Amino acid sequence: MAGGITDTGELYSPYVGLVYMFNLIVGTGALTMPKAFATAGWLVSLVLLMFLGFMSYMTTTFVVEAMAAANAQLRWKRMEKRKEDDEDEDSSSGVSDSDVLLQDGYERAETRPILSVQRRGSANIFEITERVEMGQMASMFFNKVGVNLFYFCIIIYLYGDLAIYAAAVPVSLMQVTCSVTGNHSCSVGDGTKYNDTDKCWGPIRRIDAYRLYLAAFTLLLGPFTFFNVQKTKYLQIMTSLMRWIAFILMIILALIRISRGQAEGHPSMAQLSGIRNLFGVCVYSFMCQHSLPSLITPISKKKHVNKLVLLDYILILAFYSLLSFTAIYCFRNDTLMDMYTLNFTNCEIISVPFIRYFLGLFPVFTISTNFPIIAVTLRNNWKTLFHREGGTYPWVVDRIVFPAITLIPPVLVAFCTHDLESLVGITGAYAGNGIQYLIPAFLAYCSRKDTQLVFGSGTVNKHLSPFRHSFWIVFVLIWGFSCFVFVTANIVLSESKL
Repeated sequence: MAGGITDTGELYSPYVGLVYMFNLIVGTGALTMPKAFATAGWLVSLVLLMFLGFMSYMTTTFVVEAMAAANAQLRWKRMEKRKEDDEDEDSSSGVSDSDVLLQDGYERAETRPILSVQRRGSANIFEITERVEMGQMASMFFNKVGVNLFYFCIIIYLYGDLAIYAAAVPVSLMQVTCSVTGNHSCSVGDGTKYNDTDKCWGPIRRIDAYRLYLAAFTLLLGPFTFFNVQKTKYLQIMTSLMRWIAFILMIILALIRISRGQAEGHPSMAQLSGIRNLFGVCVYSFMCQHSLPSLITPISKKKHVNKLVLLDYILILAFYSLLSFTAIYCFRNDTLMDMYTLNFTNCEIISVPFIRYFLGLFPVFTISTNFPIIAVTLRNNWKTLFHREGGTYPWVVDRIVFPAITLIPPVLVAFCTHDLESLVGITGAYAGNGIQYLIPAFLAYCSRKDTQLVFGSGTVNKHLSPFRHSFWIVFVLIWGFSCFVFVTANIVLSESKL
């Protein structure tokens, strides 16, 4: 969180870091990509996916550069503090590094001391050894308005995340359990279209079953929002293993069906009406910038970190393309589900009941483990946003109000809609756009400006982005703001046609 440096954690090799980043990026958003591909057309989807992957890689290098600049400034602050301590121990004994950083982040100093030539030439000054989260970087490089805008953006994104999670689990449970009862056994992915008012069990409608599952999900996992939870190492291993088994199974099953001549998909090349949701899904599916400090800092050798990140993006792009193309050619456009795993609960696709239920319920297991983590992260961001130095919250506000405002809004959104494609699209197109494009670009600009001011114009950040020319920052900012306008205009025009 802002204002404090978290533990770096155990170091690992660059290739382990590559695997961790791959696992982080390839998540739940990938499950909504096949339908978004089918809706927008395969050619438009492929071009947009490649372009957004390139843009995400660029802003990832911006964040890495800002992390190095933040580490350099932390070292400089310590050296200056040691000087002050040596000169006058009594006058500086009550000042901490975090106090200096917060004050400096909110109130720009008119002048700063320039480091000596010896310090400026230090090769290790920009080494990334301490984990500086994006909130802390915002406090260091942005003014007070910028910090508040950062937290507003990250909070909206986390709300969207929770709403997607809160809807995805009940949808999966509803589709699987309603399909195995009555005359609808094994028919989730057979192209049959169900309305929310259709019967599920006896007098219980499908929408009623969905809301019952949503209530159970909230009652079971909601209380974790009021406590501190941490993801354990073994939980990460288990969910990662389940995710990879599920993704590989879906690709293999789709390829087998295509090779046997049973493919039903005839995707179009381009449908401009589907670009809005596709854009949001792609942005959401490449999201990793907010977690880069946790991933990059523990890497033992960071000399070629930008090349490793590029390799990761190439692999992820290939994986997304393989998953989506096998899906749109295997299934008809009108049969692709919002949650792609549900297409494999049909007996004609796979005859083994265990695999059908494993894929159908896959989002339930993985999302349920992530929901409390995201909820606690959002709650802590709320606390940080309103925190004032030296102040404390009353018990009711700390333990009741903040958890309540964290949990209630996404559950209400999930209660009103379970359109996962739209939820992912809107979250990615708005809050995701800010986190993935605008914030990294501003971090790169402000960190470069501060670095020149503090260390001198001749200083070179060893982790400087390959896109070092200021043109790229301007390009990202123009692109990010243009996306806001495009998506908003598209939503307004779509609604006006209804």
